Amino acid sequence: MIDFAGRTAFVTGGANGIGIGLVRALLAEGCKVAMADIRQDSIDQALKTLDNQMVMGVQVDVSSRDAMERAADAVEAKFGSVSLLFNNAGINLFQPIEDSSYSDWDWVMGVNLHGPINGVMTFVPRMINAGNGGYIVNTASMAGWLAAGSPGIYNTTKFAVRGMSESLRYSLAPHGIGVSILCPGLVKSYIYASDDVRPKALLAGAKPIDTENVKRLAEFHEFGMEPDVIAARVLDGMRDNRAYIFSHPEFQEELAELFNEYLADFRDYPNDPGYEKRTGFEAFRRERYKEARAAARKAT
Repeated sequence: MIDFAGRTAFVTGGANGIGIGLVRALLAEGCKVAMADIRQDSIDQALKTLDNQMVMGVQVDVSSRDAMERAADAVEAKFGSVSLLFNNAGINLFQPIEDSSYSDWDWVMGVNLHGPINGVMTFVPRMINAGNGGYIVNTASMAGWLAAGSPGIYNTTKFAVRGMSESLRYSLAPHGIGVSILCPGLVKSYIYASDDVRPKALLAGAKPIDTENVKRLAEFHEFGMEPDVIAARVLDGMRDNRAYIFSHPEFQEELAELFNEYLADFRDYPNDPGYEKRTGFEAFRRERYKEARAAARKAT
């Protein structure tokens, strides 16, 4: 079981939505917390609500490798080595792939996929060298399981975060570092206003902002799950060392239905010439994968 007290946590997207919920929950557990966000005004406002000297604000663009390195250095200088990492920052572009431009891809991939990659590449070597174990939570989404026509790029990034995180869960287990994938549904957050932080350099081919749709999305997000509720469920999942943290139980039936549809697409083909050797290899791989899952469950 992970021990939170006294550890240093780094939370991206930390000034609103799930991020601010995580910051509050971690502070309550006795952690030192770096609240990282791209919006300096949001950081300043959030800090005013946190009557705790063990929190610091860090303005950072998670899509920048250099910026993440500088942020890590600043946090270590003040709070010591980071052993709890929450790659949570995310944005969305509510449109299908065929209506998107390369700059749309670069923007959403930069934050939602390269952000977690940069977090991992920046902090994991430091965590291993510190030798104190730790934990990583990467925020995917139920959109990392349930793909729709829109938002296509968002779906792509969240599916990729799942794959990266599962691989990390097995490779980091020997170092005493746990990894969970958070898959929330609708959250009370400002993700519908992502265009506010879109870099000017990535505006080429961008569609005009549909203000009416933004208003509708804002209304939907008002009845999203409260960040503090999600944060409590995240810490609970970390204590259990769960591979997946499904904060919204209303998706269980739909996910089971989807997997049944996947299984229905298998066919009983006749054995091909390489069948025996191939399945022999797969039996070996399957056993190693089973062992890796078991080892990861015992890692923290």
